[in-house]
Amino acid sequence: MATYLYKLGRFAFRRRGLVALLWVVLLGVAGAAAASAPAATATSFSIPGTEAQKAFDLLEDRFPGTKADGATARVVFKAPGGEKITDPQNKADIRRVVTELKSSSDQVARVADPFTAKAVSKDGSTAYVSVSYDVSSMELTDDTRTALEKTGEKARDSGLTVETGGDALTAVPKTGAGEVIGVGVAAVVLVITFGSLVAAGLPLLTALIGVGIGVSAITALASVLDLGSTTSILAMMIGLAVGIDYALFVLSRYRAELAEGRAREEAAGRAVGTAGSAVVFAGLTVIIALVGLAVVNIPMLTKMGVAAAGTVAVAVLVALTLVPALMGFAGKRVLGRKARKALPEDATDSGGKENAGTRWARFVQRRPVAVLLAGVLGLGVIAVPATSLELGLPDDGSQPTSTTQRKAYDLLSDGFGPGFNGPLMVAVDAQGSDNPQAAVDRTVREISRLDGITATTPPKFNKAGDTAMVTVVPDSKPSSVRTEELVHSIRDTGADLRAGTGAHVLVTGSTAMNIDVSQKLNDALLPYLALVVGLAFLLLMVVFRSVLVPLKAALGFLLSVVAALGAVVAVFQWGWLGDLFGVEQTGPVMSMMPIFMVGVVFGLAMDYEVFLVTRMREAYVHGESADEAVVTGFRHGARVVTAAAVIMIAVFAGFIGSSEAMVKMIGFGLAVAVFFDAFVVRMTLAPAVLSLLGRRAWSLPRWLARVLPDVDIEGDKLRDPGHGTPVPEQSVAESAPAESDSRVTTGR
Repeated sequence: MATYLYKLGRFAFRRRGLVALLWVVLLGVAGAAAASAPAATATSFSIPGTEAQKAFDLLEDRFPGTKADGATARVVFKAPGGEKITDPQNKADIRRVVTELKSSSDQVARVADPFTAKAVSKDGSTAYVSVSYDVSSMELTDDTRTALEKTGEKARDSGLTVETGGDALTAVPKTGAGEVIGVGVAAVVLVITFGSLVAAGLPLLTALIGVGIGVSAITALASVLDLGSTTSILAMMIGLAVGIDYALFVLSRYRAELAEGRAREEAAGRAVGTAGSAVVFAGLTVIIALVGLAVVNIPMLTKMGVAAAGTVAVAVLVALTLVPALMGFAGKRVLGRKARKALPEDATDSGGKENAGTRWARFVQRRPVAVLLAGVLGLGVIAVPATSLELGLPDDGSQPTSTTQRKAYDLLSDGFGPGFNGPLMVAVDAQGSDNPQAAVDRTVREISRLDGITATTPPKFNKAGDTAMVTVVPDSKPSSVRTEELVHSIRDTGADLRAGTGAHVLVTGSTAMNIDVSQKLNDALLPYLALVVGLAFLLLMVVFRSVLVPLKAALGFLLSVVAALGAVVAVFQWGWLGDLFGVEQTGPVMSMMPIFMVGVVFGLAMDYEVFLVTRMREAYVHGESADEAVVTGFRHGARVVTAAAVIMIAVFAGFIGSSEAMVKMIGFGLAVAVFFDAFVVRMTLAPAVLSLLGRRAWSLPRWLARVLPDVDIEGDKLRDPGHGTPVPEQSVAESAPAESDSRVTTGR
């Protein structure tokens, strides 16, 4: 692989004009496709195999035209103190709102009068107007959404308390200025790392081009593939981080090759052949982990993973081709002025005096047991909150208390009971019964006797009379354990009655769907974790030709992931430091967040493992002792890995300012996970473990050595004379082209 990438790097460097032009054209085509593509619709949230999804599909089939997936809104009214909502004046004001809502948009399907629909609380203080739309929430036009909001605002002039809830107010999530700050931090880190504005700008430019292509492609295909807006945000988050890091590693190795006196084209080829090999492997692990999310069998999660994986693939290709091409344009300006003047004495790359990485490695080697215990115990303590992990999906109850959605949620809870915001839809399929009417009546009667129910509506039959819908209102809030137990009780009761009635009972609705999603993801988390950890172990055995190094890497990955989950629970579920991170409302952790974070962190953890440890193995196989190999790896790689980790943390942390709760939570979780994995696991625990293992770390049974392929990720084959000579063909200053270098314009 190193030999092929070496040739690719030299080609991209030599034909830099052509390569750069191709990427610019590709960016333009992707941008044009995105601009002309129809707007994305709402992501179809289906959970194959769950009872809630089966019930939803059944109702769609038996009750056609109900627009079960259409947007809904509830305009909630509360009378002033001492008044009733049914007072003549209040009643007239509310019916005026009903009339206005009916004519507010062509997308409105129906508006229910609360006084005929029995949507008034028992104490007469609260009522609500239900609004149904023909389209999903993401297909609502801005005019429709604005009309709904203005109607509610205008109704307040009557003296009533008026708040609006429901998914009709769901807007496209916004990320704010946080990610811009993250990119700014990345730029500062790159300038400090390279000492050159040109070198600092190159990874940023290539990463933005890669993300631009990836996100534009997602936008162009969003309508066709049913991709939601969150998909592109997450792809941008991951693509930007890995894009900067992959370019950083290739550019850093290129500068190191220049420091050894190689000609620029030769240095570019070797940089792509060595660091590029690590980029390919690291990118492959991220892609496999993201695509592997498909095993959970949740279409939305699969699409998010595949879209993000596509953006990562683009980032890898950019690092292997566009980065060496731009290095050719940059000439010797990839080095700072001082570095260009003092190139022969470059201590960082040539191994002269000890740098910070060398000093840190020797510090850890002097006291490996103490460092290992401190790191493991520290992460273990942070991981403790993960034992209280609760999964769920957001509703209006998880909105900040300042929003009208949350205020409407609280008004309904106070006026109609805590379970009113999460009613259960019970579908009774009596098609196989001899007497469907009697079967449904008996089923509803038995369900009504269960504990935990506030109200049960009369059954509503379809035209064929063989299927009925029943709404059950729990006496507990949607996200509570008591509501979850009620769902299971209804299902168990239906199963017990089926033999006698012939009716099949299914429970659906947003609350039941949330419960089923959380359960499915809970069940899938450990198998998926085992899959990615097992995959990491196998791939690292191929890369490092060792058993203990992959084992150490896999265990370290588990430790960093669990610690990151503990931090997420502490902040978003318990509310610790919530004000610092903009968490206005605590609640269960998003159901998809842990498994998505596992997939992403797996790939990122392997990035640092590969980039740091390959240098160690390279030194060891060329004669250095096990301890000195660790020091050599840190001397060459610590500064770059530190910069890469800081950049990723900054980029991910920038998404904490998102208005989308899941994006905010994933941004925080990934930032924390990168910090733990890079600075605690890879740069602290790893050298401690390798020091304790000594030569045993790099041993491999002979029979396994014969079976495993040799991918040459360190680029050993490039040391052969046929792939260039380490003796410089000309100095860096001589090889750097002048501004009028003909190769820049001709592509030769």
